[in-house]
Amino acid sequence: MSDPFSAPAQGTKVTAYNGALLLVSPYDYREKVQTSFGEKDAVEANVVVLDEPEDGFPEGESAPHEAEGVLLFQGVLIGQTKAKVASGGMVLGRLGQRPPSKPGQNPSWVLEDPTEDDKQKARDYLATKDPFS
Repeated sequence: MSDPFSAPAQGTKVTAYNGALLLVSPYDYREKVQTSFGEKDAVEANVVVLDEPEDGFPEGESAPHEAEGVLLFQGVLIGQTKAKVASGGMVLGRLGQRPPSKPGQNPSWVLEDPTEDDKQKARDYLATKDPFS
């Protein structure tokens, strides 16, 4: 008999997938989430990593990698996904970074516009999914 249990999830950090094509399905906007840096707003989403990140996958993962309940704390990513929470829509883009807009700031994490090839990869992935599950 196989073991039906898995270890508790450690949490997916979307920044581990720099350069990868992400299909993001946001479903909740959460205000004042307590973090080690204080309270921050976040979008909660299911994320599918459709191809390999620049630095490769974390151990044990490969494409397509499905991660549920991912919290997006990055300001630009919140702005790019928050509007889809109410509609149940999906956002497709390649994760990257923009240079800081002011000295002393960190680069911003963003979803870059997908190419036609990226869109086809997402369509191919979605075609394998049961729409009623």
